[in-house]
Amino acid sequence: MTAAVDILRDSFERVADDLPAALEGLTAEQLLWQPAPAANHIAWLAWHIGRCEDAQIAPIGAVPQVYQDGWAKRFALPSGPSATGYGQSIEQVRAFPLTDPSLFTGYYAAVHAATQRVLDGLSDDDLSSTVEDSYRVTVAVRLVSIVNDITQHLGQIGYLRGLIEKG
Repeated sequence: MTAAVDILRDSFERVADDLPAALEGLTAEQLLWQPAPAANHIAWLAWHIGRCEDAQIAPIGAVPQVYQDGWAKRFALPSGPSATGYGQSIEQVRAFPLTDPSLFTGYYAAVHAATQRVLDGLSDDDLSSTVEDSYRVTVAVRLVSIVNDITQHLGQIGYLRGLIEKG
């Protein structure tokens, strides 16, 4: 393992620690609350955090997406099993069914475990390899991009929770 991988591991572990705490105690109504008609809700953001990481880590590790291992069926989203949230309309966000709030933390825990396994297998050479030829994106750049994306969404959840709690 390299120092760079250790830093990435720590970044992903922070999200794995913070996401369950950010969702703890919220009701289904609170998870689906939107501060404005065209805003994402906490439920969608929590799901999207997992999908962002899952869909982008899987190709790096040449492993299947965790979502395809029964999670897509459990979420039962009308947008289908390949949806990640990118490019979704506000209507698709509003159609998000919430049957079991523990799905978010369960799914993310499974994604996080898969991410850690992928990181375990990476070397410095792997970090500098190209993951997307059309843009010459390296594995390292993609991993930093994932961390950036999911931590921004985690911050959005914190902001929304603050609005909910201030009432």
